[in-house]
Amino acid sequence: MILWLYLFLIIFINGFEAGGYQASIYSIKQTYDLSITEMGLFASVELFATMLAPLLLGSWADRTKKTKCLLILLGIQIVFSLTIFLSNISAIFIACIFFLGLTTSALQFIAIATLAESYPASGKKKIGFMTSMYALGALLAPLFVDFYLSRGVSWRMIFLMLTVGSVIAFAGVFACRNRKFENAIGQVDEINEGNEGFVIAGVLLLCVVMCIYVGFENGFAYFVDALFIKELNSPYGNYALSIFWAVMIPSRVLVGIFSKHARKILIAAVITIPVVTTIIAMMSEGSIVMALCIPLGFASGAIYPSVLTTLMRFSGDKKATATAMITTATGIGGAAFTALSGVLAGIYENHLSGNFAIRATMVTLAAFFLLSIEAVLALKKIGKVKEAK
Repeated sequence: MILWLYLFLIIFINGFEAGGYQASIYSIKQTYDLSITEMGLFASVELFATMLAPLLLGSWADRTKKTKCLLILLGIQIVFSLTIFLSNISAIFIACIFFLGLTTSALQFIAIATLAESYPASGKKKIGFMTSMYALGALLAPLFVDFYLSRGVSWRMIFLMLTVGSVIAFAGVFACRNRKFENAIGQVDEINEGNEGFVIAGVLLLCVVMCIYVGFENGFAYFVDALFIKELNSPYGNYALSIFWAVMIPSRVLVGIFSKHARKILIAAVITIPVVTTIIAMMSEGSIVMALCIPLGFASGAIYPSVLTTLMRFSGDKKATATAMITTATGIGGAAFTALSGVLAGIYENHLSGNFAIRATMVTLAAFFLLSIEAVLALKKIGKVKEAK
């Protein structure tokens, strides 16, 4: 049995669940007769759990056999996703979606740590392919949701599909749990090459990069449709968002192939994003902005695998803890920057003439990448200090 295949499936399921839940939220609102405020509460429960999981479970995953951790979390995920499919009670839904937030978040960082430890010679290449699975899942899920909702099937189908996928992943990991995998003897140990032990400064700098990137990504994804409708007079915002997500897939695959140059790719990506965003803000044609979503999505897609590949150098034997810190940073960035986007858009709408509020908001969010550039450059300095010692 091939463990990496099931680890890829776990990440794909995570992306599929995230994209499917977002696409289903309006139907969930109608089912439970929610107000807009209550709908926001429903959406925030899973996000809160996503931030909480790495803090609670990172150290546990480093102390425990990782395949055992994956089996426990997949078992919990199966129970709660199936419960959502079978139950009509809103309180049960909220409780279950909280635990799904915990499991999907924990499964993500533990699966990445498992891949790194099980495949020391080829792990960095596999990380690029692995992270592309999340983008693929997030891209495909809304298409499936639209397909079955248009045919009168309940939104709960997404959670049945999550259950089935989790069962397959559970069976695969269980079958592989006691097998020995890649041996780095006689090969280049890519994962631990240049590893200087657990370097908290390096990990925290990468957390800064991921926090800002995910914050920008969420802000862009949340407002891109409104940008096209309100400021560009175009109905193609959802197509632009699909392009943005779609080009992340080949981007992440390429990062896996060229994993030895991860830090250089990372610095190129954090420079490209604010530059392209500024150009977008200067455009008034929807077709041009849609085309610019290609380089923007390509650069955005490169960040996650580049960060994870670079992280291996600073994680020592605490890969699950380090990856958990990165996952926590993504949750904080997603929550904080999405809220900031709404506040900024309101302020700019009241103080700027013309329809520039959303574009001004995006440029403001992109300006935070100046901190990301500083963080990536500082990583090189940490490396030089270690080499000097």
